[in-house]
Amino acid sequence: MTRLDLAIIFAYLLFICWQGFRFQKDYQTTDDFFLAGRTLSWPLIGFSLYATNISISTIIGLSSSGYKTGISVFNYEWTGTIMLLLFAVFIVPFYLKHKFTTMPEFLGKRFDERSRVYFSVISIMISILIDIAGSLYASSVLLKGIFPDIELYVFIIIMAVITGLYTISGGLRAVVITDTIQAILLTLGCAIVAVVAFQQAGSWSEIKNTIDPQFLKLIQPTDDPLIPWPTLIISLPILGFYFMCTNQHMVQRVLGAKSIEDGRKGAIFAGLLKIPLLFILVIPGTLALIYYPNMENPNLIFPELIFDFIPAGVLGIILSGFIAALMSSIDSALTASSSIATMDLYKKFKPDSSQIQLIKIGKICILAAVTLASIWAPFINQFPTLWEYLQAALSFLCPPVVTCYLFGLFWKRATSKAAFYSLIAGSIIAAFLIINNYFFTILFPIHYLYSATIIFTISSIVMIIASLYDPEDEISPFFKTERTITKSKSLPWYNSHQFYAIVVFFITAIVVYYFW
Repeated sequence: MTRLDLAIIFAYLLFICWQGFRFQKDYQTTDDFFLAGRTLSWPLIGFSLYATNISISTIIGLSSSGYKTGISVFNYEWTGTIMLLLFAVFIVPFYLKHKFTTMPEFLGKRFDERSRVYFSVISIMISILIDIAGSLYASSVLLKGIFPDIELYVFIIIMAVITGLYTISGGLRAVVITDTIQAILLTLGCAIVAVVAFQQAGSWSEIKNTIDPQFLKLIQPTDDPLIPWPTLIISLPILGFYFMCTNQHMVQRVLGAKSIEDGRKGAIFAGLLKIPLLFILVIPGTLALIYYPNMENPNLIFPELIFDFIPAGVLGIILSGFIAALMSSIDSALTASSSIATMDLYKKFKPDSSQIQLIKIGKICILAAVTLASIWAPFINQFPTLWEYLQAALSFLCPPVVTCYLFGLFWKRATSKAAFYSLIAGSIIAAFLIINNYFFTILFPIHYLYSATIIFTISSIVMIIASLYDPEDEISPFFKTERTITKSKSLPWYNSHQFYAIVVFFITAIVVYYFW
């Protein structure tokens, strides 16, 4: 690090904070604060979804897993792209027509308040313990490489304060604008590191001759420690559906779309942006096997590539990109957890609260969330790898929720009681598997992705049996609303969301086929 690098980083932090505070104003409604007044265009939605998804924890996680187990970790990303396409085509119009503010609100309208409160609590836990804390931890790993004499928690506190302040000040509009800037800078930084890594490694044929061929394949055997191939059928789609289609952290940007077409195209655009991650994050991590064959901590792979191969000046730009990724992830999770805590929990107990009061509570919730995440973040260091921590936590928490959304969206017979029973049953099975896998082996250890399939299957069985055994007298009020989506104005075929979805699907299929 040189003074030039430090000056670039400092200047960037000032710029991004200025951008965030620039949108400070006295918001009059919760839609203005939490959903940017529902005025977002598709490029802003796409870039913000991408920047939110590709956080610093994802950067560290994808590259470290690429080093440890090969490119199979990219299966999470391409299945996520497919889920975004399904989300855009089938679900986005549904959400926007009903003008949801939060995702638990869907369960409340489709089923009942019990399911809404359950998912609200789970969502807040995921935001704080996984999204915010994971990003704070990953950023501290990177920054500690620059300043090794400073304690981990110092970096966590600094980044939490900066991001928390402009999120409290500017709401979702500030978050989306800063995310767009940060997405561009982040991609540029990762691409520079990738180009240098490829140049150092030689030609593609030389790379394939040097690295174990199995490390360059997406499909892995059934006993693979990261992604056994059977989990591609159910487990990864479960996690992908949760993260892309029901997670407030992601969906909130789409809920703020100014039109159905903008919401759809934004999701499709984000799916397209995920594909290059194989080449700018995952494969460079695998190439690091050539340079660092005996790295003890895989989480340090990408920082090592940066510090060893990138010259002064450029290093400052790239590190600014990674700080950008950190801030994108944290600010998104903060607005998500705050909106849920305010609209789904606080408003339930204080239904007469004014819009101004709700906005104030939302800001207090942001402060509380960033504080709790800062306390928890240092403990993530106790887990084997950051990526395993993130995915394992999701595997145990989200399958019951995915069950309720899938049946709630596509099966009219699903009842309120059945939804609540399926959530409880899934949670009990998840608790049993966590104890069995990590604390006291009762049966035998079960891979967390297989565990996700087991939880989802049992929750689904409970949902079906309970719905058929005790059908409600009336169809849910949710389905009494006319579900026909008002068609967007006629667009040329080359400018329609269907055309873009097909193009992105075929690009994804080509990449997966090549590395199969």
